[in-house]
Amino acid sequence: MSLKNENTDALLELCLKNDQCAQMEIYNRYFKAMYNTAFRILKKNDEAEDVMQESFLSAFTKLHTFKGEVAFGAWLKRIVINNSIKSYRAQQKKNEVALESIIHKVKDYDEVTSDHAFSELKAQKVMETMEQLRDNYRISLTLHLIEGFDYEEISSIMNISYANCRTTISRAKESLRRKLQISQ
Repeated sequence: MSLKNENTDALLELCLKNDQCAQMEIYNRYFKAMYNTAFRILKKNDEAEDVMQESFLSAFTKLHTFKGEVAFGAWLKRIVINNSIKSYRAQQKKNEVALESIIHKVKDYDEVTSDHAFSELKAQKVMETMEQLRDNYRISLTLHLIEGFDYEEISSIMNISYANCRTTISRAKESLRRKLQISQ
């Protein structure tokens, strides 16, 4: 029985009944986006794959807690981001290689620089410059600008206060602006 034409809600109902075909269809629909999300944070193929797989297992195990208040993809992405950050922090504790880069693309360049002072710069220059930011700045900017999370969500994900989150993102944007000005 092919489930390719089923809507996501119907598939999730089947997943709750441990239907492996439905789980595979959900996996096929979301795995690329979830891998990309994990890779942007971890910057290593194998670790991004591991986190993605772990996140799917976790999602299927805890699917009964999904209330449908947000889209399933957003709920799953939150799991992937949380697992990615947890894995990244574990890497740091083990003194493994630090995160080289978090940014692959900037969805909307205007979000990065509200004053348009650098509107003539190409997105590639912004991405290269973001790679030079401190890890917490890169992570917070990625979550805010690329993943689209608000301050409250980011503070929860990064386990920092709301005020600290706003300050970190503000400082990260300012640091990015300074580095872009220097490199001109």
